[in-house]
Amino acid sequence: MSFTLAIVGRPNVGKSTLFNRLVGKRLALVDDQPGVTRDLREGAARLADLRFTVIDTAGLEEVTDDSLQGRMRRLTERAVDMADICLFMIDARVGVTPSDLVFADILRKRAGHVILAANKAEGKAADAGVIEAYSLGLGEPIRLSAEHGEGLNDLYSALMPLADSYAERATEDAPETDVELPEDDDEITDTVPQPTEAKPLQVAVVGRPNAGKSTLINQILGEDRLLTGPEAGITRDAISLRTDWNGVPMRIFDTAGMRKKAKVQEKLEKLSVSDGLRAVKFAEVVVVLLDAEIPFEQQDLRIADLAEREGRAVVVAVNKWDIEEDRQAKLKALKEAFERLLPQLRGAPLITVSAKTGRGLDRLHDAIMRAYEVWNRRVTTAQLNRWLSGMMEAHPPPAPQGKRIKLRYMTQAKTRPPGFVVMCSHPDKVPDSYNRYLVNGLRIDFDMPGTPIRLWMRGQNDANPYKGRKKAGPSKLRKHTEGRRKD
Repeated sequence: MSFTLAIVGRPNVGKSTLFNRLVGKRLALVDDQPGVTRDLREGAARLADLRFTVIDTAGLEEVTDDSLQGRMRRLTERAVDMADICLFMIDARVGVTPSDLVFADILRKRAGHVILAANKAEGKAADAGVIEAYSLGLGEPIRLSAEHGEGLNDLYSALMPLADSYAERATEDAPETDVELPEDDDEITDTVPQPTEAKPLQVAVVGRPNAGKSTLINQILGEDRLLTGPEAGITRDAISLRTDWNGVPMRIFDTAGMRKKAKVQEKLEKLSVSDGLRAVKFAEVVVVLLDAEIPFEQQDLRIADLAEREGRAVVVAVNKWDIEEDRQAKLKALKEAFERLLPQLRGAPLITVSAKTGRGLDRLHDAIMRAYEVWNRRVTTAQLNRWLSGMMEAHPPPAPQGKRIKLRYMTQAKTRPPGFVVMCSHPDKVPDSYNRYLVNGLRIDFDMPGTPIRLWMRGQNDANPYKGRKKAGPSKLRKHTEGRRKD
């Protein structure tokens, strides 16, 4: 990326709408009510031939205390310090407000380059607000309509002269995108794809509200990058952050807390939850974060089951371990509850952490890498068929309605998660209990604890190719034989 552009302004002036327009996707949540955006969200923007990083920020408010709005303002001011260029947006239909004057003065002091934009400027109703924007002393305002895509040419013209000064830095910092893949099939079998800067490991942190997800990610990053606090439900967007954790390139998704579906009534919370579910689908490893005081609530079980059904590698982390007194007894009770309530994730790592102090983060990192390795594991067909023979000798398949089920051979069809196909007779009559028997055996014998395993029974086409054809009579056979002799 050649430069960084931060979009700043009062709440509800259209910052997230413009952010979505520049990145070409609906990444940021957009709603009519002000104050929807709370965290900083970064995206790869494209405007004609310009490529840059755009930052969506929370609305600036005239609050400087430790309230939620005060913490949001400090996070936005930090984005201003980080960015190369600030795009200051006002609402052209409302005009310049006293808050706009205050924030314009702040930007003049803190930002290197400031571009003024008057959004919602479509139609004559915005003419007065656009003219009034000159009073801010930030130069000629760009007349924009983020919702309809108007004025982007003027924005390009304003950015182009500034972009040239950052072009050289972009060339030096460009990541390597050429990744050599092994051509030999045997080599692919034995190796796990390693995360790179171009393709980092995707990790989603999910859980109920106020479990400490944002605090945990801040501790991993080593900086207060995400908005945190005692209030439940602070995070709304699913924010992705790039980091290098113990030498492993990762993209970590912070998601909104997921409450019971019956309690989710507001449209905005529904959007937040659906954004978090989308992050789970894109992730490779899902960290289900529990609260040590009330672990394994019904909603925790639903979230973990969702990750398993989506086929993601799962790590269960228990947060707020620093305030636990009788840790040994608590840990024993947690493991027993885990085995009983989540049998589909049997063997998945259960890690105790403290997002506040950072204790247990090394164990969490090791558990994530272990889960990722198992999720990518491949077993050779020869090993699987030897194993299948032993499993059938120990416990033969049942014979429903007197028809013996024959398991002929087995192979691995896919990884991420591991998926296996068993060719057999009467696949529709194989009971679920025998499928579970085979899946549990795969977990134990091939060291695949915790990861989702898919097993499919497939029937072979054993039909006689001549079945149904009319049998040739003696006269036809004699003619056929005589014809062969003449030839």
